[in-house]
Amino acid sequence: MSFSLSSLWLVLPEIVLSLFGVAVMVAEPFVGPTRKQRLGVLALAGIVATLAAIVFQFELVRRGAPMEAFGGTVLMDSFSLFLHFLVTLVTALAILASFRYLDREEIHRGEYYALLLFGTVGMGLMVGSGELVLIFLGLEISSISTYILAGFRRTALRSNEAALKYFLLGSFATAFFLFGIALLFGATGTTILTEIRSALANAQANAALTWMGIAFLFVGLAFKVATAPFQVWTPDVYEGAPAPVTAFLSVGPKAAAMAAFLRIFLTALAPAAAKWFWLIWVSAVLTMFVGNLAALVQTNIKRMLAYSSIAHAGYILIAFAAGTQYGVAAVLFYLVVYALMKLGAFTVVAHVSGPGEERLNIRDYAGLATRQPLVAGCFAVFLFSLIGVPLTGGFLGKFYIFQAAIAEGSRWLLWLVILGAINTAISIYYYLRVVIAMYFREPSAEMPVAAVPPSVAFVLTLTALGTIYLGLASPVLIRATAAAQALR
Repeated sequence: MSFSLSSLWLVLPEIVLSLFGVAVMVAEPFVGPTRKQRLGVLALAGIVATLAAIVFQFELVRRGAPMEAFGGTVLMDSFSLFLHFLVTLVTALAILASFRYLDREEIHRGEYYALLLFGTVGMGLMVGSGELVLIFLGLEISSISTYILAGFRRTALRSNEAALKYFLLGSFATAFFLFGIALLFGATGTTILTEIRSALANAQANAALTWMGIAFLFVGLAFKVATAPFQVWTPDVYEGAPAPVTAFLSVGPKAAAMAAFLRIFLTALAPAAAKWFWLIWVSAVLTMFVGNLAALVQTNIKRMLAYSSIAHAGYILIAFAAGTQYGVAAVLFYLVVYALMKLGAFTVVAHVSGPGEERLNIRDYAGLATRQPLVAGCFAVFLFSLIGVPLTGGFLGKFYIFQAAIAEGSRWLLWLVILGAINTAISIYYYLRVVIAMYFREPSAEMPVAAVPPSVAFVLTLTALGTIYLGLASPVLIRATAAAQALR
């Protein structure tokens, strides 16, 4: 494995994020208790610098610069850069949504922002890696940060419970993933994704070890994506974690894990597709039905949105199962739409829940349209998009996913589309229940909602407009298609 200073360009976003994460921690003792938002501004400066670095990398790729370094362990292509940009933007919006919340809960500390930046470093390594061990390291960096963030409200029992459950179950999933790497290494003699593909294509791998390795890798990644039957941690962790952290958890780590899922299974394990197709197919069906049916009976808004997240992971698996470039493009487009919908929805929850997150019942949203029309309007946009109503990003996202599966021509994929449509119909009930509460129920005098802070208003406006824009016309699908073509 050779090293040169030019190779550092391929990990420039991670270097920038790490430097700013350390800077936030060093600056913490010098910032007064009433000025902690300055640390958030410093973290946002790091995000802006990281986005500039990613744009610079896009330009390097366009000019035909080398796309791999460190012996093929780090990749810089349109696929990795697309997801780099997405997870970094998610972190920026999560930071903005956190300012007022952290003050309200009296937990405004610099390590919160540092952990978000370090978690993004891990996600960046996951989406830009061409080697299994580096994917594992990125997964661990991201996971350790999010374990701590889930328990950041240290005086809240629910937050402590969320962190403990997430840590214990996440550790088991990590062990499965690592054991899968060991088995694949034993089967093929390498952990480089392209070399694993060559070994499988040339029938040079041990078949039994390969099958077991695939199964264990699937378990580890399915946990992070929250697909059935490995989704049991999701409702409790999403409910107990601070609401802005829940927004981050529901989008960033899931997008990074899905990127690793695609990279591993459609690059390294492509010759063994017959071995893992049914794992994806069965998981997609279980994930959609478990998520939607469980969401039907929820009265807690965070738990309802948690089960909704599970269901949407099932929709994503439909396009994944197709295994085509168009299917990958559909997944990437849907991840962008999903990020806007979920970030916006959980930002509303963080705002409405009040001190100590006391107001988490759906009935607490009664009359919200009367009290705060902007918040209710944005929330309605997110909920309609989650259903898949036309003129929203959720509609086009599901359309592309279903189209990718139908275009493959397999009757089993057609069944996935039919089941996906049935689940979309099921989801209408629990999403519209919230809309009805906001617009057709009388507000309660005992449930006042604080004024909308500027940072929250900015996040809600940006995510709502983005959701509508993606439902009309945008170049995002073109970018997603180019990114899918780079997956090799």
